[in-house]
Amino acid sequence: MTESTQAGRTTESGPPVAPGPASPYDGSGTARESNARYKRLIADGTTGLTVAFDLPTRMGRDSDTPHASGEVGRAGVAIDSLDDMRVLFAGIPLDTVTTSMAINAPAAPLLLLYQLVAEEQGVPATALTGTIRNDVPEEYDARGRYVFPPKPSLRLMADMFRYCRAELPRWTTVSVEGAEPYEQLPAAPGLEERQAERLAKLRAWRCGDRVHRTLAAVTAAAGGDDNVLPPMKEALSAGATVGEVCDALREAWGADAPADPRVGRRVETRLGTAVATAVGTV
Repeated sequence: MTESTQAGRTTESGPPVAPGPASPYDGSGTARESNARYKRLIADGTTGLTVAFDLPTRMGRDSDTPHASGEVGRAGVAIDSLDDMRVLFAGIPLDTVTTSMAINAPAAPLLLLYQLVAEEQGVPATALTGTIRNDVPEEYDARGRYVFPPKPSLRLMADMFRYCRAELPRWTTVSVEGAEPYEQLPAAPGLEERQAERLAKLRAWRCGDRVHRTLAAVTAAAGGDDNVLPPMKEALSAGATVGEVCDALREAWGADAPADPRVGRRVETRLGTAVATAVGTV
């Protein structure tokens, strides 16, 4: 199949949704709704934006999977692909705003999507500023599950530290906040169906061979010692979804599973040492 250079470059499908009231969870609901909220905030003089992602995105699952049913666009915005991130930050000057992302274990692919959108806007990665939360213990405390097993989760954090030191030197690469309650905001009517439709269009237009090849490179890097972020960026640029990239990591590291609270406590105890070690080696 010939890859279309226009695939995913449309605005979000479905009827316009009026922006809702301001919320501590800036970025809840649809990418278009969140984009409108960001533009209002910037017009009012705000230079710092906050994105909270919905539960499926935080768990590294696409909106059209059974895992996501009933949770798409609740407690945060649904971001499945580069297309969604384009909609979320369309018309936002990423060289002058600071963005904070609440995501945890899938922090790396979401940060890479942000970098890709900035590069499409002509903004170099070295100009990007912001913070990404990748608080692994929160997954145990707040959800009772983990996205990736503890040791690979810490390895992914260390890979991101190294990558950002070279590519995004002004970015704050870790924020540990601990467990927090999730604000259960209602999803926009029909959002789950529209996200599934967008994913179907993306998969129909992208080059399947390229996606398969780049995802295989992610799995290979995860199974070895290479930094997983460069092949991950290639896969996302090729049209792979966040869920597919996380599945490629799960292929090497194992699937998510209910967490043993004792493991959560061990991870929390070891987190400070692991972060200090990783920072000391980059």
